[in-house]
Order: sequence, then structure tokens, then C-alpha cells
Amino acid sequence: MKWSMLGRISAQYYSFDQTFYPYNSKDFAFSFFNDPCVSANIRQMEAGVWVAPDSKVVSVDVEVVPCSKVSMAMFDPLYTCGVIRTNGHIVKCYHDMHPDYDELREMLQEEDSKHHAVLGREERGEFLFRLFQHLCLGGELCQYEDAIAPYIDTTKQIYKDLISVQKETETKEISVVSTVLKVSAYDESGLCYPGKREEEQTFAYLIVDPFRRHVCVFYHSYGVGSFTL
Repeated sequence: MKWSMLGRISAQYYSFDQTFYPYNSKDFAFSFFNDPCVSANIRQMEAGVWVAPDSKVVSVDVEVVPCSKVSMAMFDPLYTCGVIRTNGHIVKCYHDMHPDYDELREMLQEEDSKHHAVLGREERGEFLFRLFQHLCLGGELCQYEDAIAPYIDTTKQIYKDLISVQKETETKEISVVSTVLKVSAYDESGLCYPGKREEEQTFAYLIVDPFRRHVCVFYHSYGVGSFTL
């Protein structure tokens, strides 16, 4: 509720009956959005209300998002670079436009932040980082946390729920088997999903488990979240 995402974020699961090939992700996404079952059940938010699509998807943009992390260790540098205090509290900082700003949001949003390079381009591309960033930035009326723990704990739990892993028989190493696709869909008039205009915090990911043959639609529409459960 504090992050203004309640009621505007969702995860829907669908099954499919054909072999999934990552190199064919764009065709997969296009077929997904044009499947009658998906069209009848998928929802997106418009003017604060969940609605079904009202137009045919004619094209899609697909970004294959790296997803290889099986622990939260990539965030360890935040505790030693001046973003997070030893007690877990987020360091506050001055900003011209935001009176209540902190080093974490600055590091996430601004390339000229002195801490921007703490996490490199490869790490920032990972789905785990993107999920963390989405939660930290929240919705329109987000009440930001003073400590890092709620962000880390929630990111870990959602990531664990969304991503499928397997353990190698010989090495016992755990690896991610899911393929994550960031998607946008277009109708004859232009962008129609996840929203009709681009917004950093309006997003949709298709998270594909090729072995179980199911796909999760992880969706959020930026705006004012619900204040009650």
C-alpha cells in the first residue's frame, strides 16, 4: 500500500502446448497476444479500472531480459558504497526538485549519480535488478522506505515466485530456466499494451517456463494505488 502499487500490479498465468524457443520470442509474444484465450482473459488498467483489450494486436516489441541471478548478492555493494548505512537505513541526500530524496533513488534514476557505477550495465540489465528498481520507484503516490530491507525482502519473494530454477544433478548448482521478455503490443492506432503511452513504471513482462510450458504475465500500470486491501 505504501508504494502506491496495490491494485495496479498483477500476475496472470497461462499454459501453452508448443515448444518454446528463445530465439523465436517475438513470434511467441505475437501469437500469445492474439490467442483467443489470452484475449478473453488478459487485463490491463485504464483510468483506474481493469479492462479487457478492445483491439487486435498487429505487432509487438520484445526485449529478451537477462535473468541469471539465483541470490541477492548483486546488491551487496549498496551496503559499502554510501547508499545504505550499516544499520540498513537509506542515506538521504539533497535534490533540487525532490525535497525528500535519497541516495538509492538517485543511484537508480540518475546516470550522473556518484553511485551509479556501483552496479554495472550488465547487472542493471538483469531482471532481478529491474524488479528491485520497479519496487523502489513505486507508483504515483509512493511513500518511500527509510530502510532497504522492505525493498530487498519483497524483491526476493516476488522473484522467487516468478522465476523457475533447476539444480544440476552432478554439480548441484542452481540455474534459472525461465526466459523473461519485456513486451509492448500495438494495434492499428499505436501502442495499446501495457498502456497507451510509454511510462517507465508501466510495464509488462512475459516470464516463460519452457519445461512446464506456462507463461506468467507480470504487469503494472503507473498511477495511484489502492489505500486498502
